[in-house]
Amino acid sequence: MKPILIIKLGALGDFVLALAAMKRIRLAHPQAKITLLTTPPYQALAKASGLVDLIETDGRPKGWRETLALIRRLRREGYGRVYDLQTSSRSSRYFYGLLPFAPQWSGIAKFCALPHRNPQRDQMHTLERQADQLRDAGIWPDAPVTPGSAPPPDLSFAAQTPVPLPRDLSRPLALLVPGASPHRPEKRWPVTQFALLAQALIAEGMAVAVLGSALEENDAARIRQIAPEVLDLTGKTSFLQIAALGTQAALAVGNDTGPLHMLAAAGAPTVALFSAASEPAQCAPRGHVTILQCPDLKDLALEPVLRAALAYPSVPRAQK
Repeated sequence: MKPILIIKLGALGDFVLALAAMKRIRLAHPQAKITLLTTPPYQALAKASGLVDLIETDGRPKGWRETLALIRRLRREGYGRVYDLQTSSRSSRYFYGLLPFAPQWSGIAKFCALPHRNPQRDQMHTLERQADQLRDAGIWPDAPVTPGSAPPPDLSFAAQTPVPLPRDLSRPLALLVPGASPHRPEKRWPVTQFALLAQALIAEGMAVAVLGSALEENDAARIRQIAPEVLDLTGKTSFLQIAALGTQAALAVGNDTGPLHMLAAAGAPTVALFSAASEPAQCAPRGHVTILQCPDLKDLALEPVLRAALAYPSVPRAQK
């Protein structure tokens, strides 16, 4: 049996959603050696998933020399089939570089053997779009492709990963994700609102922690000015640890960003906040998820977010 290649380069939220398709690929090829071509940030997460046998992290080569070296390596490996889950102009160029002896290729590259031809693919949610792609590739004949029907990814494999929480933490845990890509400020609910939410959740009997990269340390500090009991985990967690926290949390609230996708996929009851900058029908996390969308998140008040959070049975209510 010839080896199989999966291409998925990122970003984080997209990578997390693609784990659902990777699971179907593994189920369809249980005996095959499957390699994932990705980028360094996702190596540990992919390894822990157990869905692939080998991980290569040079999926975004710089310059033509590195690109040529990558294509030469792909050619030497003799892949029998490639599942291009990135479906970008970059990943399609890898297919063109392998012509005229390219493997069976599932993607959107012109002339590939297993094209995803759905003209509505760009309007589909990522989960249904990739399910539809695998149906066209012949490995998921009954793939669920109607809106909202495809199963979410499952990050429960991270549950045993140690996390940086106090050992004596006894209250239900709420996780706040106030960040987003630095170049997408329009995707952020104001930090002061996260601080007021933290204050309200603590009053209900919850422990509250803030997640994010080191770039969100200032956000965490501002939240702690209003709610000093909040735990600052910004810059202190790997992707695997974020997923592990999601398996333990009673609640997650955050912007449309990768860590929130991870928490939802790990099972945390989630309130996801969307502005007009992204479309939930195409990219929202799935699971125990409540979507709140406001064209400008500066106009989203605290009350509906708190109400959505308190609606989850896992969230305690203080005795009034």
